[in-house]
Amino acid sequence: QVQLVESGGGLVQPGGSLRLSCAVSGGFFSGNAMGWFRQAPGKERELVALFSTGGSRNYADSVKGRFTISRDNAERTVDLQMNSLKPEDTATYYCNLRMFGVNFWGKGTLVTVSA
Repeated sequence: QVQLVESGGGLVQPGGSLRLSCAVSGGFFSGNAMGWFRQAPGKERELVALFSTGGSRNYADSVKGRFTISRDNAERTVDLQMNSLKPEDTATYYCNLRMFGVNFWGKGTLVTVSA
């Protein structure tokens, strides 16, 4: 059984930083695409950052230069370092693992950027 558990969300002021972490249990971790998505109230879920199956990193234009995705295959974790946060980054952030054509999701962690 594959489980993804996110942590690290919270309230931060504009310009601040947060680090999200996703721990994966079950399934195959290495070599699979993994990433972070987010969903703001009233909006569709969108890609934030992704490790492709080939290992390349991809970012949404809105977060390039501010967010960094990293993964530790030994620890089975994928992290998202978020710097220079803006109010428009406010959303629930979800960890995603794509394995054998199936998407697995965590329950999400809320990030609120507000003064």
